[in-house]
Amino acid sequence: MPARVSAPCILSAFLAGAVLLAGCSGAPATSSSAASAAPGATSADGYPVSVQNCGRTLTISSPPQRIFGANQSSTEILLALGAGPRMVGTSTWFDAVLPQLAPANEKVKRIADNNPSLEAVLGTEPDLIAATYHADLPGEGKSTIESMAQLGIPVYMSPSECAKAAGGTGDGRRETPLTMDIVYQEIEELGRVIGSAARGRELAASVREQMTQASASQPGTGKTVAFWFANSESPYVAGGYGAPEISAKALGATNVFAGSHDEWPQVSWEAFAEKNPDVIVLGDLTRKRQTTETGAAKVAFLEKNPVTRQMKAVKNKSYVFLTGSDMNGGLRVPVATKKLADGFRKLSGGTATAQGTAGQQ
Repeated sequence: MPARVSAPCILSAFLAGAVLLAGCSGAPATSSSAASAAPGATSADGYPVSVQNCGRTLTISSPPQRIFGANQSSTEILLALGAGPRMVGTSTWFDAVLPQLAPANEKVKRIADNNPSLEAVLGTEPDLIAATYHADLPGEGKSTIESMAQLGIPVYMSPSECAKAAGGTGDGRRETPLTMDIVYQEIEELGRVIGSAARGRELAASVREQMTQASASQPGTGKTVAFWFANSESPYVAGGYGAPEISAKALGATNVFAGSHDEWPQVSWEAFAEKNPDVIVLGDLTRKRQTTETGAAKVAFLEKNPVTRQMKAVKNKSYVFLTGSDMNGGLRVPVATKKLADGFRKLSGGTATAQGTAGQQ
């Protein structure tokens, strides 16, 4: 069981790109409350815990001891909260875990790189599932919060997913923009649900401070940008209401597809080329799910395709690379913002900041 660490240790570690608090040390917790106890504690003090989640009240009667992380984003939050020793499995990954989380992540069984079967998840006997998207639930995305509840398994769904409107394309539609407040809410609520409320508050404060630092200057001011996540037939690009928009706005840049409420609208290459952004942000994914997943494959496509090779960003090789997880929110928003800021500086002839490179893979 990892020793509990102090808030200053969490803050300094996270600002250095270390979301996992390995290497920090501190006095063991002395409180008997499950809300402030060390991760892995079995005390039910402070329970039941209730949170409003996706239009219903989620009530957890005791600290979960068999937690399943459905999606890389949810898993990284759980690991950063110190829940690794209580995790029985994880699924749906885009690329490598944040380096500082790797030691803890190695001890958690990955059930599936993509969506897991219902049987595989049930085989881990979870007493809590933390999910990023509805599509990440067991059964290749065919399960629901309600169907899992009927099996006696509570689901904590990311509030960023709960906030989406019905319909839309490319992972849903938003009527209101995603904000960092929703990210902080998820970290703190998940901390409460698993019995690590104090650590959740401290981690949220660390993420908030990192975003403040990443946004201190705006190297993207005056620049237009497009985010290409995946697919070479019809690219999935970032609309104006998801996580990439947070990073673009924080740095003063304008997302050329900001008018779309769809989280990841799928557009034609003609529409993409017509926008002709100054910078193209490329998803550098290691998963094998869509066509043209890696950043290198995307560059090769852009520079050979007759529709895109005349774009100014392609001619100038004005590319910035982000991992798939960097574009998906959660703990990765400040990491993505720093990488994007460094990319803007390099393209403008500047140099990357030490903080801007922290946490890069």
